[in-house]
Amino acid sequence: MSYQHGIEVVRKKSPVEAIRSLSAIQVVFGTAPIHLSEDPAAAVNKPMVVESLEEVKAKFGYNDDFEKYTLNHSTFSNFELFNIAPLVFVNVLDPAVHKTAIPSKTVPIVKGTALIDEEGVLLSSVVVKSADAATTYEKNKDYVISFNDAGKPVIAVVPSGAAGAATEISVEYTKLNPDAVTEEDIIGGYDAQTGKYSGIELIRNVYPQTSLLPAQLLAPGWSHKPNVAAVLSAKSEKINGGFNVINILDVDSHTVKKREDVPTWKAENGYTGRNSVVLWPMVKAEGKKVWFSAVAAARIAQTDADNEGVPFKSPSNKPLPIEATVLADGTEVLLDQPDANVLNGAGIVTATNFGGWKLWGNNMACYPELKDPEDRFISIVRMINWWGNTFILAYADKIDDPGDKKLIQNLVDAENIRANGFSGKGQIAGAEIEYRESMNPIENILDGKIVFIQRIGAFAPAENIKTYLEFDRDLVAKALGGE
Repeated sequence: MSYQHGIEVVRKKSPVEAIRSLSAIQVVFGTAPIHLSEDPAAAVNKPMVVESLEEVKAKFGYNDDFEKYTLNHSTFSNFELFNIAPLVFVNVLDPAVHKTAIPSKTVPIVKGTALIDEEGVLLSSVVVKSADAATTYEKNKDYVISFNDAGKPVIAVVPSGAAGAATEISVEYTKLNPDAVTEEDIIGGYDAQTGKYSGIELIRNVYPQTSLLPAQLLAPGWSHKPNVAAVLSAKSEKINGGFNVINILDVDSHTVKKREDVPTWKAENGYTGRNSVVLWPMVKAEGKKVWFSAVAAARIAQTDADNEGVPFKSPSNKPLPIEATVLADGTEVLLDQPDANVLNGAGIVTATNFGGWKLWGNNMACYPELKDPEDRFISIVRMINWWGNTFILAYADKIDDPGDKKLIQNLVDAENIRANGFSGKGQIAGAEIEYRESMNPIENILDGKIVFIQRIGAFAPAENIKTYLEFDRDLVAKALGGE
């Protein structure tokens, strides 16, 4: 950035408020270009809510490097393709660990500025000295430093400062090394010495810390690695002791390049979880290669938002703002509907261009091993998860109240009224809750335990509509005035 003096007007795109989708909250694990953020150290292994693209830029940074910085996939999908919020991001790229120190090097000053032609530089680490390194210049007195539009540091020399007459300077700095991030960093764990969680283990902190209930777990750019996928799958059940969610996983589009090989890879690598949605291949949107999990999770959130925040409709056959399906190397993969159906039959969701690009597939990863509707259909699994999760939230304040008839009857009445409202709108087939004395012996009541039984009926997606079409010669005869 050059030295500024005078009046400046910068055109800024008018902000568009994102559509809120609270029934499909995405918790996304990965790496972010935090060197571009306001406080890089504050954005490490901490669940942070983002409501807009500007907030992402401030908290995590954002650029066009989708290879090194995997959270960019979800930023792009949600805020540039679908305009959906909020999300919870967990960045594991740590500037105190994943870094590379760059020794002193000389940079020329051209028209009052010097460019550090490198990406990932931590501005706070930059030390500026004279060319002979004898004098250390003072920031905001002898020079100012900021990123240019390409995310590279530009040093503007103050004419009246100690470096005003210099033609070159010496710089040393530290830059991020996202290549040093490993699967173990994404998976994370618990540090007994510090008492802190990291990586995917931080899912347990999301609701207590943000008051947002997770609904989808994903790690675009990482979930195609079986170890990461296995942990995402395991952490999708009984979060904070009770919440169940789905996880969105990618098949490895680096190595799996043919449709015929996808089902085998899925089975051999254990992508068969009851709470998993598996996708192949990647997609291309606005010229960018994007892991499908990021786009699919945003599409799910958009579908919920279009339906009053109730996850009763399938995301399948809903529009995708993409221009192609691709492999990791950019090779286009065109799947017609029969090809896509073969993948669907193996429990894999994909995309097909049939009257415009659409998400295509209703089955969870456990299909075809598990064929019951409550196991196999994405919309039913999500509806059951959502019903149970919202039950916990709705009646959490009843815990520790007197366990008397009043509590029991009020809960039963309130829940059945709630169920009638959803069934009246056609969002569920029906639901009910019941208290049975046979399931609640006096010993249990005196021990503080009350048991209810709930039932819910959710509609399956109309996945196959068939009609028989036949030729009728009598209709032709009548049209011609004959018998």
